Amino acid sequence: MFTNMIIKKLPSKLTALFRISLYTIFALIMLCLLVDKGVSFYVRDKIFTNIDELPSRAYALVLGTSKYIVGGKPNAYYEYRLAAAKELIDHQKVNYLLLSGDNRTVQYNEPRAMFRDLRKMGISETSMFRDFAGFRTLDSVIRADKIFQVQAFTIVSQKFHCERALLIAKAHDIDAICFVAKQPELHLSTRIREVFARIKAVLDLILGVEPYFLGEPEPLPPQ
Repeated sequence: MFTNMIIKKLPSKLTALFRISLYTIFALIMLCLLVDKGVSFYVRDKIFTNIDELPSRAYALVLGTSKYIVGGKPNAYYEYRLAAAKELIDHQKVNYLLLSGDNRTVQYNEPRAMFRDLRKMGISETSMFRDFAGFRTLDSVIRADKIFQVQAFTIVSQKFHCERALLIAKAHDIDAICFVAKQPELHLSTRIREVFARIKAVLDLILGVEPYFLGEPEPLPPQ
């Protein structure tokens, strides 16, 4: 009713333009929601929250994130992913961990941080490998397959991130499942960012976007 009152007060040309703008915005919102829910539905059978129901795989791909957030506070997303990775090892659901993340500077190195902290948690060095070129989720997933030649693996991250990673895996015919790490309090801004990240992931798949860096294969130990 309020919108109709505004439209009636506008000149005819502006009224038409206003209506078109409203319809366009509505269509874009619906498209975003469709992509968001569609991704979740598409990979629903690859998501596991109960470790007892999780199939065993030789490798887990642990997706990196920053150890600290703004202000120097510990990042709960990071801590919960490492806890989930350790749980996989402890329950013998995987034998090895491939730690993949950003390595943009000497000071900021996600795989190195994960490696050090998992060692402190009791994980053996020989059970862990690092991918320093996991700049994006797409890079991490594709490099696990093409560079490290891991034939089947379990992705470790929070559910919303797992779903996007599994979308990429399925689109590239990569055999992957996901063990869901505990979810910290999910802020609205984080959820909105994920919607746009999924739209970008779909566009990347349509356009055939490749990882920033591939290089020569570096096969990991037999699986």
